[in-house]
Amino acid sequence: MTFQKPSHTFTKIHLKALQTNSFNILFSLSFTVFINTLGFSQEIPKTQTPILPKTENDTMRVTIDVDSLLKPTVNLKETDSTLQDTLPKKKEFLTDVVNYKALGYVTLNQRLKQTTLYDEAEVNYQDMEIKAGIIVIDHNKNLVYAGRLKDSAGVYSQAPTFKQGANLVEPDSIIFNTETKKALIFNSRTEQSGGYIIADVTKKENDSVYFINRGKFTTSENKDDPEFYFLMRKAKIVPNKKVVTGLTNMYIYNVPTPIGLPFAFFPLTKKQTSGILFPTFGQDSRRGYNLQNGGYYFAISDYVDLAVYGDYYTNGSYGLRTESSYAVRYKFRGNFGFRYENLINEERGFPNYSKTSIYNLRWSHSQDSKANPSSRFSASVNLGSSKYYQESVNQINASNFLNNTLSSSVSYAKSFTGEPQVNLSVTATHSQNTRTQQIDMTLPTFQGSVSRIFPFAPKIGTKKGIIDNINFQYNVNAQNKINTTDSLFFTKEMFDDARVGVQQSIPISTNFKVFKHFSVSASTNFQENWTLNTIRKYYDDEENKILKQDLSGFDSFRTYNFSTSIGTTIYGMFNFEKKGQDATIKAIRHIMRPSISYNINPSFDEYYDSFDYITANGDLTRAEYSRFEESIYGSPNKNFSSSLGLNLGNNLEAKVRDRDSTKTEPKKIILLNNLNFSTSYNFAGDSLQWSPVRVSGGTQLFDNKMSVNFGMTLDPYALDNNNRRVDRFNVNNGGSPFRLTSASLNVSYSLSSDSFSGEKEVDQDAIDESVRSGGRADDLFGEPQNFANQRLGDEERDNEKEMDSEFYKFTIPWSLRLAYAVNYSNSSRQNEISSNSLMFSGDVDLSPRWTVGVSSGYDFKNQGFTYTQLRFERDLMSWKMNFSWIPFSQRASWNFFIGIKSGLLKDIKYDKQREPDQRL
Repeated sequence: MTFQKPSHTFTKIHLKALQTNSFNILFSLSFTVFINTLGFSQEIPKTQTPILPKTENDTMRVTIDVDSLLKPTVNLKETDSTLQDTLPKKKEFLTDVVNYKALGYVTLNQRLKQTTLYDEAEVNYQDMEIKAGIIVIDHNKNLVYAGRLKDSAGVYSQAPTFKQGANLVEPDSIIFNTETKKALIFNSRTEQSGGYIIADVTKKENDSVYFINRGKFTTSENKDDPEFYFLMRKAKIVPNKKVVTGLTNMYIYNVPTPIGLPFAFFPLTKKQTSGILFPTFGQDSRRGYNLQNGGYYFAISDYVDLAVYGDYYTNGSYGLRTESSYAVRYKFRGNFGFRYENLINEERGFPNYSKTSIYNLRWSHSQDSKANPSSRFSASVNLGSSKYYQESVNQINASNFLNNTLSSSVSYAKSFTGEPQVNLSVTATHSQNTRTQQIDMTLPTFQGSVSRIFPFAPKIGTKKGIIDNINFQYNVNAQNKINTTDSLFFTKEMFDDARVGVQQSIPISTNFKVFKHFSVSASTNFQENWTLNTIRKYYDDEENKILKQDLSGFDSFRTYNFSTSIGTTIYGMFNFEKKGQDATIKAIRHIMRPSISYNINPSFDEYYDSFDYITANGDLTRAEYSRFEESIYGSPNKNFSSSLGLNLGNNLEAKVRDRDSTKTEPKKIILLNNLNFSTSYNFAGDSLQWSPVRVSGGTQLFDNKMSVNFGMTLDPYALDNNNRRVDRFNVNNGGSPFRLTSASLNVSYSLSSDSFSGEKEVDQDAIDESVRSGGRADDLFGEPQNFANQRLGDEERDNEKEMDSEFYKFTIPWSLRLAYAVNYSNSSRQNEISSNSLMFSGDVDLSPRWTVGVSSGYDFKNQGFTYTQLRFERDLMSWKMNFSWIPFSQRASWNFFIGIKSGLLKDIKYDKQREPDQRL
């Protein structure tokens, strides 16, 4: 339906036919006119010659140009100057089509020139959309009025909504000028980039500027009664850009607070913007007052950003941290971080004064699988000072305090498709022990391989038999390995002990079946090793000791071996069903995978040298060594071995009756994922030919919520009085057939109230932060403690759970994670528990908005608690409050935070950190 200006219908012209009573007179006049129009006149014939006039010359004659009289007359049309209007034509009231509708009625008042739409009225004009209970259009004043409906009880309904472009305003009433596009909005509520603006009177200047009087700015989801807001006496709003105000102060539940400013600026944007990162305040007994995690955020582009943080302590300590994330869709994504801290303990002149510098570098890069299927680049780097996580005082590193290892890997892989396929990769690795400060690096490792080639396989059909399955491939591995320490890291001395080597191998194998049920495989492997690092040992008579000389230069050795194995799979079924009975356990299936292997490793004595030396007792003794023993791939095998290996794998499954009565098929559960036994017998050995029996197993219980893994080592030989193994079986020495030398048990269990209803939500950002630093993927060692950083928490987490009863909540949300580990040692009759500890972590929602959590553990051997963290969290709807406490250990501290959850106002907070006084 379209709308047209009513004034166009005020003047009406009516045309009617002319009438007369004298039909004959009218007919005669019409006939006469018709004849005169079509008639032609006749000329009179000439009777005599005409007399021509006499022409005389006149001296006073005037010359007339005949040609000018014969020229055709030019038709000139003169324009009346009074018809030309110099005033501009008045612009139409409406320049576009107006669509309108109403559920009640639509009326047009021609006298007042007004259109009224009643009940669920809607008007759409260009990019403007107004919905209200009643809408009145005044055509004289070019105004549109919109308001609510009021029933007989005085209750208002159908409040207006004014939308122009992407801006939506929900007022009580509105006046809009269709010509100037200005508007007056009363009691409006509008959302701007996650914040709500509630104003008594709002003046809309144009599409991009609003002026308000006594407005309220809040991020509360309760628009009708926000628990907090900033009262702005006068303000200017630029949608999706900014809010500039005059005198502003905070109200909490309509109670004014002294928190205010003479003027304020609130950024409004849905895009990344650069800005200041406000720090958190704290106190350290050894370093004084501090500011942590303050800095600046750089929104460089849509593909990369950069955040620079700084820490400062009043005793002179400082820290610097940079974090950057980058991503290109369908290509790659990653993040980069560098942390540096210059820490000063105590004051200069005191005995405990110390000054240390620690750093940490992290880089993670992953390539999208769709970017390039034949090549892939990835990186996972975590390196730096060995004591960084132990000495760092930044609370974000709390969960990585117990890290013992830092590791890194940067790799590039390329595949060349075809027959055969060639795979190449270059990798740089790093492994760092934070306790011993030992660092192992490979810069780089090159690996290449050619896929398996079947030279005797038929061109058509499947491969059958020992000949058809013969295959070989080529592998090459080259390394530049560096062993250094933390103090020599990134110095030229770290390359002094570098080891370089290349290892090439050609494995040849085949497989076939015998007696239908037995699979046989045979393989041999040829290796060639190149190295640039060898040694020479000799006895120095002057110094009376054995000396070692490092040699540099190319050298090589070659080895080979042979192995074969035969195995099968045996299935056993134990049925418990009886006719006429519905047993709970239907059947148990036992799967056994026995295998026997035989290995031959020749002796390569030609690569060994010897020298004579005199012992302290004066005896002449000969020592043997290999010049390759300190090379990157070690020395070749010296002792000939011919061994037989025995392996037995077990798997137990059960079929039980399903608790769901609607299901007819039984449910399959796993009793034992695996139970493995392995040992070997060396035919070439002169004693102790049997190796210990190794037992390992694991299973999942309680719907895969509990993981159990165990292992043990059983030695068949006895010990002498010096606790050394002797060539005598333990059973022949008056003992049991096997002697338990070691055992281990690991149990992990995760359970929560949501386990019975669904999956529990996890804080994935906090997990990623911990894993990138080399920590655990759970909170058994605690959680990162930078509460002000919204990356480490759910900004808009909804804690409102569905309650089964309005008066009583009989279920309390909770979660529990347990990890138990125990190790037993008895290799030398020590018969002791070498380690026995329990780690646990849990959270309990005491109320819909109170959460208590703890991460700790207990060492049963040393009888003490391990690293402990206590967490308290209070959800204050639009606000959140956190308190974290580490009661003991080197990182004993507490952290308190209260602030607004919304990322728009996250810098409005109170954050205090303090390390307890060491004297207490």
